[in-house]
Amino acid sequence: MIGVAAAEADRSAVQEFFELFKTPWEFYRPEGEYRVLICSDHEVPPTSAELILLYGNRRTAFDREQQINAAVDRPSILRFRRSTIPLYKGCVCFAEASGGAVANNAAGAAVAVVHRSDSQDIIRIGYDLFGEVQHVLAQGQPSEWASAATVDEHIAMVRELIVERGIPIVEIPPMPHGYDFVACLTHDIDHPFLRRHCWDHTMFGFLYRATIGSFFDVCRGKKSAGQLFTNWKAAALLPFVYGRRRDDPWEQFDRYLELEGDLASTFFVLPYKGDAGVAPDGRTSPKRAAGYAASDIAVDLRKLAAAGREIALHGINAWQDASRACAERGAVQQASGVRVEGTRMHWLYFAPESPAKLQEAGFSYDSTVGFNETIGYRAGTTQVYKPSGAYLLLELPLHIMDTALFYRSYMDLSQAQASEAVRPLLENASRRGGVLTVNWHDRSLGPERLWGPAYEELLAELRRRKPWFATAGQAVSWFRKRRAASFCSVKQRSGTVHVKLSVPDARDDLPPLRVRVHNATSRERQDSVAAAPVFEDFVADSLDLVLVAA
Repeated sequence: MIGVAAAEADRSAVQEFFELFKTPWEFYRPEGEYRVLICSDHEVPPTSAELILLYGNRRTAFDREQQINAAVDRPSILRFRRSTIPLYKGCVCFAEASGGAVANNAAGAAVAVVHRSDSQDIIRIGYDLFGEVQHVLAQGQPSEWASAATVDEHIAMVRELIVERGIPIVEIPPMPHGYDFVACLTHDIDHPFLRRHCWDHTMFGFLYRATIGSFFDVCRGKKSAGQLFTNWKAAALLPFVYGRRRDDPWEQFDRYLELEGDLASTFFVLPYKGDAGVAPDGRTSPKRAAGYAASDIAVDLRKLAAAGREIALHGINAWQDASRACAERGAVQQASGVRVEGTRMHWLYFAPESPAKLQEAGFSYDSTVGFNETIGYRAGTTQVYKPSGAYLLLELPLHIMDTALFYRSYMDLSQAQASEAVRPLLENASRRGGVLTVNWHDRSLGPERLWGPAYEELLAELRRRKPWFATAGQAVSWFRKRRAASFCSVKQRSGTVHVKLSVPDARDDLPPLRVRVHNATSRERQDSVAAAPVFEDFVADSLDLVLVAA
């Protein structure tokens, strides 16, 4: 059992941290018995815990008592083992203690030091753990740190510091039993028809990108000569598309069904035609207005739903107004004939009050938190989490978007470069679990983008890794099930750990949870960065009693 002593203002952040790090814990009680005590922005209370993790980005009474030289540093980075973790709220650095340093900043100064006694280890860690996690989940990360799954790194550091000191951990990891991670394929429907755009900026943009832009892309090595010919041909045939003599090159719903086969996916649908909405800065961009309404593609939406795809809202003003969110949701529900549970904002508009507004409108989840300009972890995690201001709504973070990979004003990659760029995200998901959320826009398979081969390559790589392919709603429901699970008891007896769980009933289409027991790492191995983690996994059934070797 982990005890946590934290400031009153941090209680909600602590609770969310331990929904992501799903292991037995409780807020510190004087009569409680703990093998591990985590103190953050709090003095060390009386305890017999074997290990104390003492966090804080200011000098503490412990520092003064131990005569530790502590210097306050500005926002910095933390190097722990093979990980680099950005610190956004500052830290303190220490003169090395008797037990040595376990983490350093970029300049090599110690940010975490060990103080050992016969019965207790105290690791003084010079940053505010729960403040850092709350900051990232609430405000997001800047694009320069997009590659860092910062929240997950903080969790991994806590886990490793505990296990390497001979203390087993029991947790429910963020991966369904039988799978390494969850894959969410999603599609924002922005432009389902080219023929609906006549003499507007979308048509002229298509013609420019298909002709002059494609020529320059070939010169820059971003497109092949064959793709150039395909785009020039599409531009030349545009009058026949308007005359309905040729198929519309942006109608790609059937192609997505063909490519994905029996894989689950989610389509985010704009509700209204011609409504640009309002930006967070109060301005309106006419280019944001859709050239279609949900009712215009009702037949397509019902076909997608019949094929097992989820239909969700691509919100216009839903991010700022609950009544508008209800109306937008109703428009998509009426067109599709199915209940809409989730949303993602068009152009990823969002504000601190958005989760509360969407929750008020009755949404189960949002999937807006991601980057327009790059790929990676804006929320610092692969996990579904509860955003600030919500108590029911959950956030499914967005990690990979096609436009971020290929737009000239963003990452501007070739297909080969894009494959290399997404590989670390795939590997991180395979290693740590969670969900990998992909957004491939509706028209991206056709001219002038021609990003279909890149999507096929990504699908092939995902299939090779064998994740659980889930709709956005299914993924959120699985994480909701995990959040609702609880440890009734965890007891260690003569070489075994007895774990009794309470797992709520859930939908039949959700895979079971798993219980993972991290076995104690010997003292001789704890300094080896190459030491492989030692754990055992077991399926978690409702009210199950699991007996596992310690």
